[in-house]
Amino acid sequence: MNTTLIVFVVLYLLGTLGIGVWAGTRVKNTSDFAVAGRSLPLVMVITTTFATWFGAETVMGIPAKFVQGGLGAIVEDPFGAGLCLVLVGAFFAAKLYQKNLLTIGDFYRQRYGKGVEIFCSLAIILSYLGWVAAQVTALGLVFSILTDGAMSPQMGMIVGLLAVLVYVVIGGFLAVAWTDFIQMIVLVVGLSIIAIFSADLAGGAGVVLDLAASKNLGKFLPEPTFTDLAMFLGAALTMMLGSIPQQDVFQRVMSAKDAKTAQRGAIIGGFSYIAFAFVPMFIVLAAVAVMGDKALDLAQNDYQRVLPTFIMGHMPLIMQILFFGALLSAIKSTSSATLLAPTTSFVENILKQIRPGMSDKQQLVAMRVTLVIFAFCVLAYSIALQGTPIYEMVSAAYQVTLVAAFVPLVFGLYWGRATTQGAIFSIFAGIAVWVAFFPQVTTWGEFFPGQLAGLIAALAGMLVGSLMPQVLANRHEHVSHHLKPHP
Repeated sequence: MNTTLIVFVVLYLLGTLGIGVWAGTRVKNTSDFAVAGRSLPLVMVITTTFATWFGAETVMGIPAKFVQGGLGAIVEDPFGAGLCLVLVGAFFAAKLYQKNLLTIGDFYRQRYGKGVEIFCSLAIILSYLGWVAAQVTALGLVFSILTDGAMSPQMGMIVGLLAVLVYVVIGGFLAVAWTDFIQMIVLVVGLSIIAIFSADLAGGAGVVLDLAASKNLGKFLPEPTFTDLAMFLGAALTMMLGSIPQQDVFQRVMSAKDAKTAQRGAIIGGFSYIAFAFVPMFIVLAAVAVMGDKALDLAQNDYQRVLPTFIMGHMPLIMQILFFGALLSAIKSTSSATLLAPTTSFVENILKQIRPGMSDKQQLVAMRVTLVIFAFCVLAYSIALQGTPIYEMVSAAYQVTLVAAFVPLVFGLYWGRATTQGAIFSIFAGIAVWVAFFPQVTTWGEFFPGQLAGLIAALAGMLVGSLMPQVLANRHEHVSHHLKPHP
């Protein structure tokens, strides 16, 4: 056990806690807690949108998937995830910002009514379970590795979650934004230095890139068969579109000081994420060049340990400090956002329907209490799902919002003829078809991705549900006109 490394990690955790406590002194109302009072400048919107996606799966999941299957295996993340932010900036940020909403669920209420608000908010809240669980699982793994097994993964999950929970409960999104800003600097600087050092260990960047070329890792498109193309498209759209109706993305848009800052922050953050996600991929390739078959075996069987094993076994203490600082920054920034987002949605869009007339102070207390309850639910879920790959936990999280919440959002913003009935048809058709493709229900999912089938069904439901009453009304009017006696 490296005591010096542990001391540096503890000091870093205490530092982020201090920032959270300081931010908590500036939280006066629910707007401060949920969207930082809509005051953040461009640089902080960029760092906090970038931090939204740069989590455990980016550092430990994506690189191993890349080594196993090339660029085509990671179309969902980082490509789909990064393009999600770009699409949000290009088509959604300005329109949503002008509405001055606290949550994405508020949009569904204003556009379609309370029923759709509750259903879409529930779908959004449920989608966070897998995502937050992935971050908590990674925290458990990190603390277990740091203590050389003296701390069990389960105990590591508890310690890591508490380290995040304290500053989010105290400071809300204001604390998240400030800690994201600091943590992203640590992450970018730390991983960049490690990438340079890794290349040197491998014999130069050219050796690492030649290794990628020899393994044909640059291949992006799948085989030109119907099933392969459909699976590829389904994977790409899952995070690209399914992440758009998410509260954490919405919070970053709403926290900007104006609409233009919201647009630019999301677009720059999205492209930055895609670009920088290649850094941990490069480091893992360097690990393969240095460690050979051992790294490949880890990537295949226990990929979450590839980078930590490489760093701990082949790099000096300063690089280990930089790596774990960067890794904890990535995990904590994502887990803090994904804890706060569903909490805000629950209080604003569900609890307020059950208990109308709550004061702003009562809502603030409710958000903090709900945050703690949700955190421990996630902890129990994470422990129950131990052994599930982090990348799979994250990618599965967005399917429910893709099939249930995406179509009502897009059509609500861009199609004036969208109706409440259309939104209801869309939600139920999308979820029903998606569930029908579950392996426990049918074998259809082996030939066509269930989330893509659910998205198509949701689109059809919106069109049929919105247009059918209008078509029937026109037909009734036409029939009545012909049956009316003529003088």
